Amino acid sequence: MKKFYCLTALVLLVSFTSIPAQNIADSIYTFTKDYEVKYTPIKNQARTGTCWCFSTVSFLESEAIRKGKGEFDLSEMYVVRNTYPKKADNYVRKGGTANFGEGGQAHDVINQIKEYGIVPEEVYTGLNIDEPRHNHGELSAILDNMLKAIVGKKGGKLTPRWKEAFNSVLDVYLGKTLDQFDYKGKTYTPKSFLKDELEINPADYVELTSYTHHPFYNKIKLEIPDNWTDQEYYNLPFDKLVEVMDNALENDYSVEWDGDVSEKFFNQKKGFAVVPLKNWDDMSGAEREEKITKPIDEKIITQELRQKAFDNYSATDDHLMHIVGLYHDQKGNKFYYTKNSWGTDFSYGGFIYMSQPYISLNTIAIMVHKDAVPKDIREKLGF
Repeated sequence: MKKFYCLTALVLLVSFTSIPAQNIADSIYTFTKDYEVKYTPIKNQARTGTCWCFSTVSFLESEAIRKGKGEFDLSEMYVVRNTYPKKADNYVRKGGTANFGEGGQAHDVINQIKEYGIVPEEVYTGLNIDEPRHNHGELSAILDNMLKAIVGKKGGKLTPRWKEAFNSVLDVYLGKTLDQFDYKGKTYTPKSFLKDELEINPADYVELTSYTHHPFYNKIKLEIPDNWTDQEYYNLPFDKLVEVMDNALENDYSVEWDGDVSEKFFNQKKGFAVVPLKNWDDMSGAEREEKITKPIDEKIITQELRQKAFDNYSATDDHLMHIVGLYHDQKGNKFYYTKNSWGTDFSYGGFIYMSQPYISLNTIAIMVHKDAVPKDIREKLGF
C-alpha cells in the first residue's frame, strides 16, 4: 500500500527545493478564479509524516478568519504531541496489532483540540532539537521501537512506567505540554484559547466519504489504516460529495481533503494534477515520456471506477491537503485550488490545482463545517 506517501514523497521532494519555481506565465494551464476562501501562508511539514495535522490546522486557521477572529499561526506540533500518547495507548492495548506511526486523519486534530485545546506556533514550535525544520526520523524510530519492545517483552505483565518513558521521549524531542501561556498580553489555557480566542467548536465539523461497499446516507467506519480510532464518516454518492465540496467553497467555507497523490500525473513541481484518458500502465514507453504541453482531455470518472481504485489499493489515504478555492482552466474545466504543506519552492508557490476527474478518482474523504453541507443533504444524514 502507498499510505506512507505523505512522508516518503516528501523526502524526495525536499531535494527539489533548490530548483527555481516554474514561471507561472509559462504554465501549461491558465487558471481563472471562481471562488476562493481566505487562508494563511503555506508551511513546510519537512521531514515528517504529519500532513494530516498541517492540513487540518491550516483548515482551522481559515475557519478563524471566516469567523472574523483574524489570522493566526497555530501550532501543529502541539497537536502531534498530544496525539502520540493516544496512539501509543491504542497500540499497546491491542497488543501491537493497531496502526502506529506518523500518519493520521483530520478527525485526529479535532479530537485532540477538543480534549487538549490548541496554542499559537510561537508558544509551541516543537523544534526542540536545534534544527530549523521539522525532522521526525529519529523520533519516529525511537517511538516505534520502544512500543515494539513494550508489547513484545517476555516475562509477564507490563510495568506502570512505560507511559512515563514514552512521554519523556516526546518531551525531549517536541517539548512538554502546557497548562497555560501568555499571548498578546493575555493568559490562556490551550482550551480557553480555542474557545474564547478562536471560537472554534470541535463539534461543528463532519467527515464525509463515498464508497459503495457501505450503504449511502449512513455513518460508516472507513477502512483505512490511519483511521486508528475507528471514526465514523458520513457516506454519500460521489456526486453529492462533490456538491458538498462546491457548496462549501461557494459559501466561504474551505474543505479538508484526504486522498491519493501518488498518481503519475500529480505534479507538485508544475502545480497541477490530472487524469489522462489512458492509464499509465497502458501507455507505451514513448507515451510515458511525452510531455504535457497543453491542457489534456481527461477520463470520465464514475462511482464504479472510484470503488475499483479503492478496492485494489490504487487510491489510498496517503496525503491530506487543504482545498481553498474553485478555478477553471482555459477550456472551462473545473479545478480545485489546493494548499499543500511541502513548502513554497514549486509552481504557484506550493499550491496545486487538482482537476475534477482527479478529485473524483482520488478523494478518500473530506471534512467540512457542518453548515457547509447543503440543507437537503444534511436532512438525509440526520444532522
